[in-house]
Amino acid sequence: MTQTTTQSLDLLTLRQAYANGSLRPSELIEELYRRIAAYPDQKIWISLLAQAEVLAQARRLETLTPREAATLPLYGVPFAVKDNFDVAGHPTTVGCPDFAYTPAVSATAVEKLAGAGALLLGKTNLDQFATGLVGIRSPYGPVANPFNPAYISGGSSSGSAVAVACGLVSFALGTDTAGSGRIPAGYTNTIGLKPTRGLISAAGVFPACRTLDCVSIFALTVGDAEAVLRVCEGVDGADAYSRARPLSSIQNAPDSFRFGLPRAEQLEFFGNDEYARLYAEGIALLEAIGGTRVEFDFAPLATVANLLYEGPWVAERYAAVKAFFDARPEAFLPVIRAILEQARAYSAADVFTAQYRLEELRGEIAPLWESIDCLALPTAGTIYTIAEVEADPLRLNSNLGRYTNFANLLDLCALALPNGFQSDGLPAGLTLLARAFGEDLLLDIGREFQQRRGLPLGATGLCKHG
Repeated sequence: MTQTTTQSLDLLTLRQAYANGSLRPSELIEELYRRIAAYPDQKIWISLLAQAEVLAQARRLETLTPREAATLPLYGVPFAVKDNFDVAGHPTTVGCPDFAYTPAVSATAVEKLAGAGALLLGKTNLDQFATGLVGIRSPYGPVANPFNPAYISGGSSSGSAVAVACGLVSFALGTDTAGSGRIPAGYTNTIGLKPTRGLISAAGVFPACRTLDCVSIFALTVGDAEAVLRVCEGVDGADAYSRARPLSSIQNAPDSFRFGLPRAEQLEFFGNDEYARLYAEGIALLEAIGGTRVEFDFAPLATVANLLYEGPWVAERYAAVKAFFDARPEAFLPVIRAILEQARAYSAADVFTAQYRLEELRGEIAPLWESIDCLALPTAGTIYTIAEVEADPLRLNSNLGRYTNFANLLDLCALALPNGFQSDGLPAGLTLLARAFGEDLLLDIGREFQQRRGLPLGATGLCKHG
């Protein structure tokens, strides 16, 4: 299902093509709609904007003077958004057709991207109500892995990751509450940036767990992800949870860094020896670019991860859809309905008890950051077929969250990086995590890691890194 394209959509390539006159935004849009129509998996998308609408926007860009165009950091760059983002005049389904509504105002992040010259093509498929890490919990059908359609692409932001991997857009927005901006990146050989909670406004994004939700970015290169972050970040009065980046967090990358990895006996690859091998290769590469490994006790992080779905935070997911769920439970997929029904078993006292436990675990974990600058973990311990997940949906989904579920509860930022391929051609990923507002460190390390790894961009077969 992989495809080789002649026109890379990484930002550096597009900027060069626009600058030398070999490509215009309208020509690119016409080509991308042809690619989308020809791509074998149409379940990537829940809805596309009309080609004429996007072409009109592209042609308006072409009327700008070179000086005016230069002020737009994402001039003519095509993108997609997960269908829990509001786009004015276009339905938001959150993966549930009966819940769909048509907003009058776009999400803040979408507005910022459009203001920077980016061109929105459409809205992508997702695990219903952003609940899942597998990418098959959708009434619109599973989004297949672009390297082998028998395998999952990861969720919940499945369509966004695959659209980028297959060269249909330059970047895409997803969300990440439990790992939804990282697992799909690992399974599609793309970059997945999960910024610090609140760094990108979630106004106009339908919530999963509002206190934990993050807007995430899928891109072909680390540099592209950073460029999108710079456009989107910033405090927003429309989002009570938005936060400003402290000036103290903006610093030059160190010449060396210390990264934490779990003790050998705590690494879990669920029987996948190739994922274990690729993780070891990634660790060796981090050491080659100046990193020093520091083994640590992963048990407290695993305990925090379990709190997310095995504790009362599931009640926050229920709170987001309570009125609709109580009135129309049959509108939810059975697996999503079963998860949300668990919320009714938790009391307000349970919520506070879990918060107390989380703070105890934070205190237990805090000394770790005195000895390391970041964590380096497998993005996922293994990859499953669609059939395997359909046969055992809850347990296997839980396995995928082992290295992701704790991040937002602990207020960490994360960067998922491509980290090689199994012998069967399926990709694996490695994720760096740092304390809140540590994105600059992760991006600097990640840029060097991607350059040295030298992998193709997504599933495009192209290898140019910007």
